[in-house]
Amino acid sequence: MIKIHEGKAVIYTDSGHKDKISKQLEVFYNPVMKTNRDLTIIFMNAISNLKLNKRKLVVGLPLAGSGIRGIRFALETNVVKTIYMNDYDKKAIKNMKKNLRLNKVKAKTSVNDANIFMLENKGFDFIDIDPFGSPNPFLDAAIKRLSRNGFLAITATDTAPLAGTFPKTCLWKYWSKNYLTPEKHEIGLRILIRKVQLIASQQERALIPVFSYAKDHYYRVIFICKKSKTSAVKIIENNKMYTPNFFKKEIGPLWFGQLQDKKILKEMIKLSKENKLFLKVLLEEEKVNAVGFIDIHEFMKKTKKQGLSHNKVIEKLKAKSFKASRTHFSYKGIKTDCELIKLKKIIK
Repeated sequence: MIKIHEGKAVIYTDSGHKDKISKQLEVFYNPVMKTNRDLTIIFMNAISNLKLNKRKLVVGLPLAGSGIRGIRFALETNVVKTIYMNDYDKKAIKNMKKNLRLNKVKAKTSVNDANIFMLENKGFDFIDIDPFGSPNPFLDAAIKRLSRNGFLAITATDTAPLAGTFPKTCLWKYWSKNYLTPEKHEIGLRILIRKVQLIASQQERALIPVFSYAKDHYYRVIFICKKSKTSAVKIIENNKMYTPNFFKKEIGPLWFGQLQDKKILKEMIKLSKENKLFLKVLLEEEKVNAVGFIDIHEFMKKTKKQGLSHNKVIEKLKAKSFKASRTHFSYKGIKTDCELIKLKKIIK
């Protein structure tokens, strides 16, 4: 075991974590997910500042591993009332308790299957599902135990099927057609959102994304839960088919609504230090309010226009009263509300 410092937390974890990220590790800790945890902490403090939570949050972590996420929530947010931390591995729980004592953090711990842990509890205001792979096995139980106006945070690391590398896998796991395109990561994120919303709608709940992004090897979405048949119907009606630019096949269905809550995002930008630039890009994208983006390299190839820079194209679009911004989904992408046909005329 070695000692790791992250944020305000200090934990003991498996000494092999730097060489292999695997669920076979005795105590699972993924250093690549530090940004994921950082941003979640900023999000929690942002909703507290905006008074979006009417009370202190009861937090559920069904897959707590080393305990780093829960410990940091306790040490670095001002919004937590009680943290329930669970793992199915007895060795993980033993180490987790050691880490809790080391950081002088109180939490309720349990050794159980993640779904049983959630279903046997009365309910949570904030559930964070951070699995090794797909969140699918945990969605039904999590949504059943999510309180009204509660928050569900989902991470998916199985990005290959969601991004269209394995279309058949995407179809049976996420109930959506997908193919590999330049817009793959935005499409994958929107397909993931739709899948979670479908599970929720069966329980007469509407899950609205308020903070979403794709980064490194994972997709991340935080939803707010509205218990309402009418809202659930509206959510499902906003799942549609999409035809990517320069691509003849339809993809989807996928979520056509917001990826961010702009008020929350603005507050997160105020609170952030390391991730301020990334969050600003997310905000600019959301202001455009468009599904998909134009891959500038693909655009030059198809139109035989060379030497186009992102900034020049964005400048031209804005001069014609269109919205446009860079996108975090691809360094080659431009997000705009201008149709491809009109963009060709503008560039011509």
